[in-house]
Amino acid sequence: QSTAFIPLLSERYFLVGSNHAQTKHRVLKIDRTEPKDLAIIDDKHVYNQQEMRELLGRLDLGNRTKMGQKGSSGLSRAVSAYGIVGFVRFLEGYYLVLITKRRKMADIGGHSIYKIEDTNMIYIPNDSVRVTHPDEARYVRIFQNVDLSSNFYFSYSYDLSHSLQYNLTLLHSPCDPGTVEEVHTRSSRQQDSFDIFEDEGLPTQVFHGLQSEPYAKYVWNGKLLERVKDTVHPDWLMYIIHGFCGQSKLLIYGRPVHVTLIARRSSKFAGTRFLKRGANCEGDVANEVETEQIIHDASVMSFTAGSYSSYVQVRGSVPLYWSQDISTMMPKPPIRLDQADPYAHVAALHFDQMLQRFGSPIIILNLVKKREKRKHEKILSEELFPAVINLNQFLPPEHCIDYIAWDMARYTKSKLYNVLDRLSMIAENVVKRTGFFINRSDFFCHTLRPDERWGDLGGSLTSSGRVQTGVLRTNCVDCLDRTNTAQFMVGKCALAYQLYALGMIDKPKLQFDTDCVRLFEELYEDHGDTLSLQYGGSQLVHRVKTYRKIAPWTQHSKDIMQTLSRYYSNAFSDADRQDAINLFLQVYQPSESKPHLWELPTDFYLHQRNSMALTHDRRSYTYWWSEGILSYLPLPYDEVPCEENMKKVGVRRVNRYDESIDTYTEFFKPYELTSFDDTFCIAMTNSARELMPKTVGVDPSPFTVRKPEETGKSAVIGAKSSKEETVVQRKTAASAPPPPSEEQISSSSEDDSEDDRDDDGSVSQRSTPVKLLTESGESVRTQEVWDGKRADTNTGSHFGWFGLMLILCSIINVIHCHQSNTLYHNDYTRVNQIPETDLFSCAHTRHNKKRGALISRL
Repeated sequence: QSTAFIPLLSERYFLVGSNHAQTKHRVLKIDRTEPKDLAIIDDKHVYNQQEMRELLGRLDLGNRTKMGQKGSSGLSRAVSAYGIVGFVRFLEGYYLVLITKRRKMADIGGHSIYKIEDTNMIYIPNDSVRVTHPDEARYVRIFQNVDLSSNFYFSYSYDLSHSLQYNLTLLHSPCDPGTVEEVHTRSSRQQDSFDIFEDEGLPTQVFHGLQSEPYAKYVWNGKLLERVKDTVHPDWLMYIIHGFCGQSKLLIYGRPVHVTLIARRSSKFAGTRFLKRGANCEGDVANEVETEQIIHDASVMSFTAGSYSSYVQVRGSVPLYWSQDISTMMPKPPIRLDQADPYAHVAALHFDQMLQRFGSPIIILNLVKKREKRKHEKILSEELFPAVINLNQFLPPEHCIDYIAWDMARYTKSKLYNVLDRLSMIAENVVKRTGFFINRSDFFCHTLRPDERWGDLGGSLTSSGRVQTGVLRTNCVDCLDRTNTAQFMVGKCALAYQLYALGMIDKPKLQFDTDCVRLFEELYEDHGDTLSLQYGGSQLVHRVKTYRKIAPWTQHSKDIMQTLSRYYSNAFSDADRQDAINLFLQVYQPSESKPHLWELPTDFYLHQRNSMALTHDRRSYTYWWSEGILSYLPLPYDEVPCEENMKKVGVRRVNRYDESIDTYTEFFKPYELTSFDDTFCIAMTNSARELMPKTVGVDPSPFTVRKPEETGKSAVIGAKSSKEETVVQRKTAASAPPPPSEEQISSSSEDDSEDDRDDDGSVSQRSTPVKLLTESGESVRTQEVWDGKRADTNTGSHFGWFGLMLILCSIINVIHCHQSNTLYHNDYTRVNQIPETDLFSCAHTRHNKKRGALISRL
């Protein structure tokens, strides 16, 4: 779990890996005399601390240039690291990528999850054999454009590429971990270990540990480790995921419940917003993210004795061959279908993957617009729905794909409907169909005081609890703003069922404006911001508060800046980011016989591998699913203990106190001097500390609905009217934290298309009036409150916004001029400067000609 990088006389590197306690060591020897090949040797031997010290001493002594001369040691430490990301080669020799800084982000069952904070890239061949290439430095810069310190996660002992359900289901196959052998032989541990029963000859318990292969789709350094995967011991291999990981503590009358959110971004067909749309020929879709929420009682740590629950949902682009032309520099480029697919071949490949991983039913929640003046998003719905109908006619009725189409944007613009109420209804039906995972049987209270909704819950019942079967797949155009809000509402509904199953609440229902929901909303907004930055280039534009119609007035300026940030990112930086992703994932591998990455007119053929094949086997249009999947539905095929799946699982016979399964040692670290105040469980977000009011006599329950003025993170703005009603404007605890200090890419969502207003008299809820609260704190119907003072303020604000619009128009003109007057030469960019006065006069001229059209277009 830590490595020391030691160079030896410029001829070879020694990579020394050790566990946390420095009691077990392994050694890798890397030859530096090979200019373009990777020569690496693993002796597969485990050294104790004394043996490791003697080995390094012999290497140091035997490689001195002059024996006895001071300062001429042949061995010196180069760098210390926490793990290996992988090995990569461009046009010269190989590079070694090491993790040099990390930060703990979550803890699940005693297994720590870390975020990469910094890395180090080391060139392996020495200068005497190095063959230089003029384009090597450029490839290195492109590769390093993938910021590994930005939302890449790893764990030494927990498989992050799989769900909790998959990982815990393995514990019951092929051998039950509760079944142990009693052996009277001495412990197999090293002499520096300690067993109080060893001297007395008492029986030592032996467990069977299971180790599964990672799920390749969500591993981002799989190609970087491919060269050494079959050469080195598995302990050297550390797989990383990309996405989001966050954890908060919910205190229920002093009982800690950890709420964890993990998002796994697919490494297949990965890229940026406008450059990766739809699906490729293998069924992989753009912006595919698997989001898992894990709820567990933190008072018991282990997986076998503790109570753990999880719920999984997926987002991803519409699985069709479609794209958008960004050469026109339009805010909303037209959607075009690139290839006819009358038999839904690419959709079949995609849903086949989902059936194999999640089981049935697959529920599609399509949030794209249905009614538009100019057909745009509707094109996707008109193609997706017939594809689902075509696939369903060959599936058994009980396993058909469910399709829910709902125009969320249209509902948002209307004052007559509540968007979140409709989403709550959809969420309730979805969770009832799929169920959720929990590793505990139902409590007796669920039988004595049954809830009617609990009896209708779907999923699959097992001897040890419940299993989720099927998954919700949510999409809009970009799968950002609307999708994140819909996923939050479904997650909120599932959270209520999870807490009910754990015995924390008496009914599976949660209210807004409680500490529990605020904590969960804050996690989901951080989750949405992060995913939006990765794919779209800016943070979320529309948040849960926007759809609840309680967003503060200051949010409007933030929305405009996020939209501009997204526009700039999509126009100027997405191409470079896409090249970096293609190079990091080894979708493109440099070679002297191929054109350079920056010379390719498009990366279409890199991601559509079968498009250049002369002949390739097509799957049957009627039996479009993989063999064996249908016979196990509704259970996911990947979790069935069949012979094929068991080949991917390794069984190891280990001692009960072996460090590889000792979660106590990993969690408490008795070999380190730690401070109680600095421990992760104390420092993490806490509902009692962050959200609960500090006043005396307040109900400490996190499920109590609180008025805005009672919460610690809420802002109350308003004044009393003539009827002594208070107009309040909430700033809930779920408002996302400020962006991290590291360099960010701004994100954009598809919901910036609010110019497609229907002629129904509705107004945009981006500028919705605030809600009225009665003295009891209950919200009454939404209405606008106008008095003399408010009217004057709004009138003034209209002129203020009008001035801001003119300034932003000038910025857009700068961007247009920047594009049209930019010359690219190698890595350097020269911009023809335009006088500032000319830019502003240009904006004012357009304003004088078409004032209304200008603001509408912006």
